[in-house]
Amino acid sequence: MTSAPDSDVTFPRLYVRNAEKYPDKRIAIREKDFGIWQSYTWKDSLRHAQELANGLADLGLRRGDKVAIVGDNRPQLYWAILATQCLGGVPVPLYQDAIEKEMQYVVDHSEARFAIVEDQEQVDKLLPIKEQSPHLEYIIYDDPRGLKGYSESYLLSYVDVQERGRRFASKNPDYLPQMVSEGSPDDLAVICYTSGTTGMPKGVMLSHRNFIETSYRILEYERLRDDEQVLAYLPMAWVGDFFLSYALSIIGGFTVNCPESGATVMQDMREIGPTYFFAPPRIWENILTNVMIRMEDAAWIKRYLFHFFLAVASRIQNGANGNALRRPLDLLLYQLGRVLVYGPLRDNLGLRKIRTAYTAGEAIGPELFTFFRSIGVNLKQIYGMTEASVFVSVQPHDDVMPDTVGPPLPWVGVRFSDEGEVLFNGPGVFQGYYKNSEATQETIVDGWVKTGDVGFLDQNGHLKIIDRMKDVGQLSDGTMFAPKYLENKLKFSPYIKEAMTVGQDRPYVSALVNIDMEAVGNWAEKRNLMYTSYTDLAQKPQVYELIHGEMVRVNGMLAQDEQLSGARIKKFLILHKELDPDDEEITRTRKLRRRFVTQKYESLIDALYTDADSVGVEAKVTFEDGRTASIKADVTLQSVQMAQV
Repeated sequence: MTSAPDSDVTFPRLYVRNAEKYPDKRIAIREKDFGIWQSYTWKDSLRHAQELANGLADLGLRRGDKVAIVGDNRPQLYWAILATQCLGGVPVPLYQDAIEKEMQYVVDHSEARFAIVEDQEQVDKLLPIKEQSPHLEYIIYDDPRGLKGYSESYLLSYVDVQERGRRFASKNPDYLPQMVSEGSPDDLAVICYTSGTTGMPKGVMLSHRNFIETSYRILEYERLRDDEQVLAYLPMAWVGDFFLSYALSIIGGFTVNCPESGATVMQDMREIGPTYFFAPPRIWENILTNVMIRMEDAAWIKRYLFHFFLAVASRIQNGANGNALRRPLDLLLYQLGRVLVYGPLRDNLGLRKIRTAYTAGEAIGPELFTFFRSIGVNLKQIYGMTEASVFVSVQPHDDVMPDTVGPPLPWVGVRFSDEGEVLFNGPGVFQGYYKNSEATQETIVDGWVKTGDVGFLDQNGHLKIIDRMKDVGQLSDGTMFAPKYLENKLKFSPYIKEAMTVGQDRPYVSALVNIDMEAVGNWAEKRNLMYTSYTDLAQKPQVYELIHGEMVRVNGMLAQDEQLSGARIKKFLILHKELDPDDEEITRTRKLRRRFVTQKYESLIDALYTDADSVGVEAKVTFEDGRTASIKADVTLQSVQMAQV
């Protein structure tokens, strides 16, 4: 059991405690580089961060200064967070795949004086920003590859700043300890920018106290241990990564593992075997899609055993959820399935050692959720947001249902407005939006945070989220229209990657979808269906027929819902390009920018409410380096076969 925090604790002081508490061989963080795992103890990590902090102090970083941090999950960037906090500065993580315009907004808005980045890719995006930003003074890079010919005086290497720090410390040995001792739990620990689904991103100010109090409570509530292994692979700009890979890991004494690259995450995950793991629904969907694709190529006996024991596991899990009785024969078969299928499958996916796994951000399909739980993964849904320091509700280990996000946590208060909006309060409530007092006052009212989500507590005290409050509307005949609810139903399909439904004040519901290129591509190859690109594949009649089947499936589920049976999907189209953050169609966390997409594809949407069979479209695409191009296509419009209710 982890002891409660002292009233004056901060992350730098906690890190010093860990370096003193844990043996020299206890690993704090490791990364895979050139195929080899490089490990750092708590003492190693503290030394690296202190050297960087002293170097930053020598460069002039002072209390309250902002430091932009950009790159993949790397020990050096987590040490940069700690180094910044040691001096009383405020780290501002940015999405590593953000285009120049997005980076410039955050750098300018946060008034960052320093930027600590991973490599040449990030340096190249920041150099033009440096010329236009009056606040940005230094860019510090970790990986020197490709930067030999760069001569800008404000461009410094990470190791050179550390060397500078060692010289500074030899002359000023008491400076850094004094700065750490002056830190307060109410100092800002980080500014995390929101995804900006409805406008410009807002800087959410979160204190050391916000994260530390929440972390101690989560450690106790989830019965987490100090030998947990976590995988740091989600964007560092996302509050969930800051909480899990930094805050909670420091307080719990976890080992953080950084994969070699985004392309090697699954392989590295199998090598590490994390025990505490978070993934949004899209990651779980990708894992299952890959499993199903591989099973299609397996021998018939393996396919038979897989599907047979998967059906057994599903029946067992439904019984655990109170949806069915557990038959004695199934209980025996399940034990056999653990040996033949479930255990080997978990091991192959890197999930064998998981004790607790989370999913959040979007609704997860009941079938998908049940699949992972039925093969023995303790997958639970949580509900939270950046403004809550992540957690509002969590499913308990012994009370997990596929259609809820669990009861509110004991230390979080939840209530509902007259319109059904979820409100919360608690120790994780953020300090406000940076330089945006108006938005802060609109969001925090009498100590309660307005989430913008519509929900309710069911008879078991579990929280159910229906949709975003601003998105719930009506069709022209008064039928309730909950677009996000419908979109999540569509995205439960392995063949549909993204979806947007429209219907507000219209006679019926229509859908715009993106196919999943990997899943549909594999499906097409099995049928000798030739294609040259996403656009070509998306407009194939056979693919439309495949997606039509998914529309019929969703409509069948909606037909059973008394409130939503009138909001079944009548027409759809498959977009000629994938929705992309670089084109501002979705956020970096893959949330739909509904208003922008509606305006951009207005001609397509209007055509769905005509008798047209197809419509021509031209759309601009933006590459990460800022270059643009256009895609032209004729998009097919298809009606959905409507079964009688």
